[in-house]
Amino acid sequence: MHTENLSRWVHDHVFDTGNDAAERSTRVVMWITAITMVVEIAAGWWFNSMALLADGWHMSSHAVAIGLSAVAYGTARRYAQDPRFAFGTWKIEILSGFASAIFLLGVAVMMLVGSVERILSPQPIQYKEAIVVAILGLLVNVVCALILGKAHHHGHGHQQDHAHSQQASHHGHHHDLNLKSAYIHVIADAATSVLAIAALFGGWFFGWSWLDPFMGVIGAVLVAIWAKGLISDTGKVLLDREMDHPVVEEIREVVETEQEVNHTKITDLHVWRVGKQVYSCAMTVVTHDHMLTPEVVRERLSVHEEIVHSTIEIHYCRNDMHSGQRADDAHAGQHPSQAAGQHPTSQPPYP
Repeated sequence: MHTENLSRWVHDHVFDTGNDAAERSTRVVMWITAITMVVEIAAGWWFNSMALLADGWHMSSHAVAIGLSAVAYGTARRYAQDPRFAFGTWKIEILSGFASAIFLLGVAVMMLVGSVERILSPQPIQYKEAIVVAILGLLVNVVCALILGKAHHHGHGHQQDHAHSQQASHHGHHHDLNLKSAYIHVIADAATSVLAIAALFGGWFFGWSWLDPFMGVIGAVLVAIWAKGLISDTGKVLLDREMDHPVVEEIREVVETEQEVNHTKITDLHVWRVGKQVYSCAMTVVTHDHMLTPEVVRERLSVHEEIVHSTIEIHYCRNDMHSGQRADDAHAGQHPSQAAGQHPTSQPPYP
């Protein structure tokens, strides 16, 4: 075997280029949240304010979750070239998003329990102090949301620059789920601050003390809904539930033919996501067309730039001149000469 010729079969398995803007923004937001948390806890201890202490410890939960997102970006980047990750390290970010969503769901449960306890056993509220704390928290969260929102638009625009085909542009509209998890934590905190401000003003001016815990229940439900959506999105990727995606049907459309002479059918197809906008696929093809090769199939698949890795196995029907099987494991877009020297296997042909 001539080793100098093996380079054609050696490929880079880094399918997702990461999101540098999102990583930087997440770290900035993490530090802003952490500093605000420390200031509020210190001020609460100094001024003996339970409102400041409570909001400070509440901020700590979001600081931990956002910090988890930042760590995931760094870990995915650090191990991007590690050959132990057969399809890259992008799912480290997805795993972080899933864990963050579970954490957010726990926050919603604690909010709900605390609010119900306050409804059943009302406590006196220091309205002026609590309003100041809520407004401070809202301002911090608005700044953080703007930072993360800018990172999202920057990352999305950068990814779209690499989508040159209509299909890639259409299927490439996937959010950065790790960034989305950090963003939801910030938005959830901002939303609860808005609800708290409304409730506190209602209690202060109209004496509606019940409004504060009632808004807490509404906030808990809202946060739980967001957490559920994020769990669904990240869980779908982690479990490779992609067979209902439009790209699956489009793969069939470009590979299969209904012609009587060269009838071609995909009998087994697997599609899974290996990056924010890219997919890998493995398929078994049964055909009457003895001229069909893995390279021909890849040429058909090349109209979908989001398919970056393909494994293709071809079986020829019994009544064809060249019955047998050809298989090839490689990336989409390989040169046709790579199939040279292949021979049919002893596996029996299909009738």
